[in-house]
Amino acid sequence: MPLTDLITPNSVIAGLKVNSKKQLLQELAARAAELSGQSERTILEILQQREKLGSTGVGNGIAIPHGKLAKLDRLFGLFARLDRPIDFEALDDQPVDLVFLLLAPENAGADHLKALARVARLLRDPETARKLRGSRDAEALYTVLALPPASAA
Repeated sequence: MPLTDLITPNSVIAGLKVNSKKQLLQELAARAAELSGQSERTILEILQQREKLGSTGVGNGIAIPHGKLAKLDRLFGLFARLDRPIDFEALDDQPVDLVFLLLAPENAGADHLKALARVARLLRDPETARKLRGSRDAEALYTVLALPPASAA
């Protein structure tokens, strides 16, 4: 599944200015609500509930906040490169600057997990992460995210 199935050029944010994990989740929820037509409050609550189970900061400056929404009809993604790294209570205690929000329909089942795995694989690739950190505008970020994976693994 290419990431272009999850994101559009409109759902990529370059240089998002936030000071905390809470503020980041609020900004992501607001932008996701705008683009998906879902309730901002519902999105934020789902993200906060998921974070209570354990941080979605997966290490190496990357976070993949995610959740399932009853009224969503397809997988939805949003990518943000933060203006400066923030504490996200990540597994490796490193601050986070690359964030991929993934929302799935409640009945998405394996598709949700496949999409999560695909995003994690892409962002954990050191070369991809380097390119994302070096991209200054949303268009350049989208281009990096839309590239086919280097390996078919």
